[in-house]
Amino acid sequence: MISNKFWLRTAGLAGILGGLILFTGDMLFYFNSTGTDIKMNMGHVSDLRIKLSAVSALFATWFYLFGVLQIHYAFKTASAAAKNIVIICFVGILTAYGIIHGAYVAIAVSSKLAVQYNLDISSVTELATEANKLLRLFVYPVFAVLSFVFIKEVWKRKTLYPRRMVFFFPLIPFLFQGILNKFLSGSIKIVIMGGFLNIILVIFFTASTILLWHHNPKTD
Repeated sequence: MISNKFWLRTAGLAGILGGLILFTGDMLFYFNSTGTDIKMNMGHVSDLRIKLSAVSALFATWFYLFGVLQIHYAFKTASAAAKNIVIICFVGILTAYGIIHGAYVAIAVSSKLAVQYNLDISSVTELATEANKLLRLFVYPVFAVLSFVFIKEVWKRKTLYPRRMVFFFPLIPFLFQGILNKFLSGSIKIVIMGGFLNIILVIFFTASTILLWHHNPKTD
């Protein structure tokens, strides 16, 4: 599917751009330099920020899915089964990224109504929050399967990635998310933890793009 260096590199850059766009969408939802309560922050953002954040999910998902073409290329030397599992899992997870982010609109709007009418914000946003959590439950088993197959294939040198690519796979930083959360505070915590899932994908696609930068699909 990738026929030359230009499209190989472009696919990687698209993945990076997808992460940066959705990270920006996260910040549009709940960044506030003076507050660290995400729901309360969302209750005070403008209508425009909520609309732009919702739109960011659409464009980010398109770029993320384009980025999967680079992963498909890297797994062309793996078995057909392994390659298909990895690609299907990545497509499923990255699509879920956009859907779950879009579902945050309900939480943001509920938060705004709670602030506007002086209601209990936890109660008002409870249903939207539970629905968002339910969506995430479908992603975890897919991520577990992806992690096992991706790490196994890369570590056994069945792909075009060198072994060190394993350390940039999202599972590694994801496992340290809780520890990192304990050491951060204030605005930096909102930025890092609020956009964490997209940050780790930016890291992944950046590493993938760098490690495959000089590959030539015409000769590999």
